[in-house]
Parts: sequence; C-alpha cells; structure tokens
Amino acid sequence: MIRARAIEKSYAKAGHVIPVLRGIDIDVERGEFVAIAGASGSGKSTLLHILGALDSPSAGHYAFGGREVAGIDDDARSRLRASSFGFVFQGFHLLPQLTILENVALPFLYGGPARPDATARARRALERVGLGHRLGHTPAELSGGEMQRAAIARAIVVEPEVVFADEPTGNLDSGTGAQVLDLLAELNRSGTTLVLVTHDAAVASRAHRRMHLTDGRFDA
Repeated sequence: MIRARAIEKSYAKAGHVIPVLRGIDIDVERGEFVAIAGASGSGKSTLLHILGALDSPSAGHYAFGGREVAGIDDDARSRLRASSFGFVFQGFHLLPQLTILENVALPFLYGGPARPDATARARRALERVGLGHRLGHTPAELSGGEMQRAAIARAIVVEPEVVFADEPTGNLDSGTGAQVLDLLAELNRSGTTLVLVTHDAAVASRAHRRMHLTDGRFDA
C-alpha cells in the first residue's frame, strides 16, 4: 500500500541546510500496524507527515496504492487526504466552539460537496469509540481520554484506508493511554492500516512491526 524510497527532508535555517530525514526506505502493507519509534528530533513526525501527504519530501519517491504522491499538486494531495487518510495527533486538534458531533463531521466539509449523511456517520463513529452519550458536548466538557477518542472518531469517520497517529498517548496518563491504544488496535483488527509514531517503547511494542529512527535514518 505504502512504498517510499530514498526519502530525504531538509530545512533551511539562518542560511544553513538542516537535514531531518536521510534516505528513508519504508513499505507498509494493507492491514498492518506499524510503529515508528525514536527520540524527540529523530525525524519520526516529519516522516509521518510525508507519508500522510501533509508535507513533501525534499528528495525521493513515495507511492500510495501504486500512485506517486511526492510530486502531486496541493489539490490532489488534499483529495488524497480526504478520501484515504485519517489523522490522530497528540494535541487532539478539536475546535472548542463546536460540539463533539460537529467536530467529527468536519472531514466531510473538506472532502468535497456536503454529504447528507455526514451527521449520521459522525454519530456512528462516536458510538464506535464509546462516545455516543457525548454528542452535544464541547471539548472543554470532556476528559483527555474522551477528547482523544473523539479525535479517533474524526479520523475514522470517512472510513480511511490508513490512520496515521502521531504520539496519540503523549498527553494522557498511562491507564487512559492504554485504553486509547486498545481502541487503535481494535480498529486495526477490523481492517484499518495503522501507522503510529512514538518515543515510548511500550507503546511501540503494541504494533505488529516496529522500526526505529535515529538522526533521520532507520537503525539497521
């Protein structure tokens, strides 16, 4: 499903070029649960953003489902994200002025014409993550674990092929984090491909396959 070769990413800062990714090769098969682990600054979030079409590599090739992604324009990347990818971040990224139901329905606003079943699908996604009783609540009325479950509902509401999770337990206590990982693992067992990045070896151990980044390279 995912095939990336010789991926490099650099940033210019104060007249200097700072390399972040240095020749990354990675394949992810449909239905896998892959964890990319590494310390802060190792490049794991940058790699996730490239695989999720949120950013472009400085060099290299990335294909999703056999289609080259690295060189497509912004509109095509947006369509790919809207139709095939879901994202879960450490910071939840829920809009405080909207209800949880409205937050979860948001991806349908970005994916093209309004869908008449957007609210019904958002409700089903929230029920799937155990928040069917919180539909009218705002993020401020939820616990950290509930906000992350709402973020997962938003990620899966379009029934994506892949969910990308960036430190999804980073803002949670260990017990709540374990519950979120159980939910993500259940999504994977139901057929969703899952790519997770983390600095925590215990979180990475939940994956089928683990890879470790150090200074922008995978360890041998």
